[in-house]
Amino acid sequence: MTPKGEESAGASLADRITGALVGAAVGDALGGPVEGYSPDQILERHGGRVHGIVGPWNGDDWRTARPIAPYHKGDGHVTDDTLMTHALVRVYDRVRDHLDAYAIADHLVPDLMTNPRWIPELETETIPLHRVFLAEKWLATRLHYGHADPREAGVGNIVNCGAAMYMAPVGLVNAAHPRAAYAEALDITGAHQSSYGREAAGVFAAAVAAATAPGATPDSVVGVCLSMAKDGTREAIERVCETAARHSDFESALVPLRDAVAPYDTVGPDYRSPSLGARRPSRLHAIEELPVALGMLLVADGDYRHAVLGSVNYGRDCDSIATMAGAIAGALGSPVPEDWSKRVAEASRLDLWEPPRVLAGVAREVFARDVERRRVHEESFARLGGPSCSD
Repeated sequence: MTPKGEESAGASLADRITGALVGAAVGDALGGPVEGYSPDQILERHGGRVHGIVGPWNGDDWRTARPIAPYHKGDGHVTDDTLMTHALVRVYDRVRDHLDAYAIADHLVPDLMTNPRWIPELETETIPLHRVFLAEKWLATRLHYGHADPREAGVGNIVNCGAAMYMAPVGLVNAAHPRAAYAEALDITGAHQSSYGREAAGVFAAAVAAATAPGATPDSVVGVCLSMAKDGTREAIERVCETAARHSDFESALVPLRDAVAPYDTVGPDYRSPSLGARRPSRLHAIEELPVALGMLLVADGDYRHAVLGSVNYGRDCDSIATMAGAIAGALGSPVPEDWSKRVAEASRLDLWEPPRVLAGVAREVFARDVERRRVHEESFARLGGPSCSD
């Protein structure tokens, strides 16, 4: 079951990074085959709730059946959430320091455009740009072809969870420092998103960073998010989490959580037929995915399995919801079921444990750089007449 604060306090940095990244990938794979559908549709299609890895919604017709074709969602295949997360880890591996919007232009975009990789949903090796959604293709359009200022390139893009879904590495590099994670994610995602899509990216990174802190709990993570989130994002998180606190099983929470987030969600009740106001900038609205992921984390009391299954059975954009819930629960120290992670790794032909190993090394290097930079700053400030660190 869920690690309480005192039970997870001894988990190492490497453990938490592994839990977060493997947890995110497994949540993504479980949510993929039921993405876009309602809880009732999922219930009817599967003869009950989803309790693990399932096959494609349209069975053997996945290649041609709309609206999913030509993606093989299901059978343990990760989606673009994981592809983008791993791509960001590779950028950290190259830069080996904090990132900004220019790192996205200089490193992430070329990686997506020029390096062929195995794409599980396409069952072929190709450049990741061929798989990512239009909101992520925007990165190539604006940064590679349009030569936009990376800090402003996200303006005009679809406002959705596309930037938030792969921000877990930012929280992990800034482990136990959520305010730094928030600021770095906002800088990075200026190249990708604007408005509440960018805000959600910052808050999700902060949530992951907060979850890595020794003694962290679901409540403490939500508290950190509420202390940083702005505008509609903050209100949506507060309303959803207030509702989640009244539930202890995801079945009873499915409809109430949707009702709580609905006033802030621009997509509308029919996920596949968005409203005219969908995905446009606003200070009043929020993406649906992050508040619901935090809500499911509370309903599950931080338990990985229950948080992810609640996210999956919620439907709608449930691969991204489960990605976020899985990352936070994994960072808290709740174990990812081994049968799920092994099957996802095999089906997706991915080493799910290599990116965490890489990122753990980067995080340690970045922390050492931060300490040295802080010492230089303290020394300079003290010489200006300010207090020294020993005062």
